[in-house]
Amino acid sequence: MTIQKVIAEIEKHIAISQAEDFDNVGLLCGLPERNVSGILVCHDALENVVDEAIHRNCNLVVCFHPIIFSGLKSLTGKNYVERAVLKALENKVAIYAIHTAFDNDFYGVNAGICNLLGLKNLKILQPKKNNLKQLNVYVPKDYSENVKEALFSAGAGNIGFYDECSFKIEGKGTFRPIEGSNPFSGTQNIRENAEEDMISVIFESFKQNQIVSAMKSAHPYEEVAHQIYQLENENQYSGLGMYGEFETESTIKNVQLADVQDMYKKYYAPDNAYLVIVGDVKFKGTAENR
Repeated sequence: MTIQKVIAEIEKHIAISQAEDFDNVGLLCGLPERNVSGILVCHDALENVVDEAIHRNCNLVVCFHPIIFSGLKSLTGKNYVERAVLKALENKVAIYAIHTAFDNDFYGVNAGICNLLGLKNLKILQPKKNNLKQLNVYVPKDYSENVKEALFSAGAGNIGFYDECSFKIEGKGTFRPIEGSNPFSGTQNIRENAEEDMISVIFESFKQNQIVSAMKSAHPYEEVAHQIYQLENENQYSGLGMYGEFETESTIKNVQLADVQDMYKKYYAPDNAYLVIVGDVKFKGTAENR
């Protein structure tokens, strides 16, 4: 299996396009057509992680945080980012980052934490705005179901825990093919009256290209009449953070101070964290004065 096929499988479940605009996700380095010898999953693709990948014969590292976050103007090994990327490139190790695409997914990082805490009735803390659009397309009645199926297959019509959602209005459309046209029905320079359905579906913005492509492929007309609107509705199933409720009062009472302390000691320990220092500093002097 190639790296590209592995990535395609990942993105069937976690759409990389739902990452925040500031983020740098996806395949950061490496050739997508290269065959996979092994996969190493990590939090940060630092140099020691790349070393481990090489040792374990893994030529694909799937990480949470992107090691390349902003532009690299040179690769000379002068900092930890360049050293990690250089080592990966020299040893033909690809790096793929998922970061806020996984944060924004309803079943992502935050859902996992909420499930560990036993929370129910989960809701997104910061729902994504300007994330939903509506498509209206006009279709000859005999092709209405075909176009609808194509839209659903491309990801349109998903609303929360429901899919294949749409609305249809029956009506009559008119058009007149002029010189240069190749009409599916009708005759040049004569107005045509057609029984048509207006199909309306909602979709997430990042799916627009694939949905429009599917619509045009399934539609019989040479020119497909359609409109796309940006919706003000917040997407309640995509966004940063998540909260929920404890199922019963007894569930809350069962949480003891010792439980909280144990969780803190386990997950907030020095050997499970990174210290990040930003500024014009030298490693040697900083390490000596820590």
